[in-house]
Amino acid sequence: MQSSLVLTVLGSDRAGLVKSIAEAVAAHQGNWQESRMVHLAGQFAGLAHVTLPQEQLAALTQTLQALQQDGLQILLQHCETPTTRAITPLSLELLGHDRPGIIHDITRLLAALNVNIEELESEQRAAPMSSELMFYAHLKLGLPEGVTADDVQGAFEAMPDPLTVDLSFS
Repeated sequence: MQSSLVLTVLGSDRAGLVKSIAEAVAAHQGNWQESRMVHLAGQFAGLAHVTLPQEQLAALTQTLQALQQDGLQILLQHCETPTTRAITPLSLELLGHDRPGIIHDITRLLAALNVNIEELESEQRAAPMSSELMFYAHLKLGLPEGVTADDVQGAFEAMPDPLTVDLSFS
């Protein structure tokens, strides 16, 4: 029987960090399913979904605990096969003037529509002509039954400081 885990890894970024995690997974007959990893402000943050034989779970846990002595924080979360639900995938790009609280406003708006945020990437960008800081975000969303892309776009455009919205179905 297979165990399914999501690993969350945090720590100071350095060469070979991902290799050490991949070696631990491979050494215990694990299969790397998918991952998201990023370098932010000198820190490494990563998520990885791995599967492995259930009898290897304790040994992998012990190996990953040993890696924490190198200054990493590793959290293991058991997961089950997700249940399918009726959602419409939507890819969304936002651009607007950067300001404190913008992520809060975006997430509040999406929660009010019962929209699931599956991925969120954001950054500050300099405007081409003025070099003024602009907010940019790329989101992958799951729309629940009864919520349309037009509903999402309209909600963003109705904000007091409206954001430019580019929608695409993925």
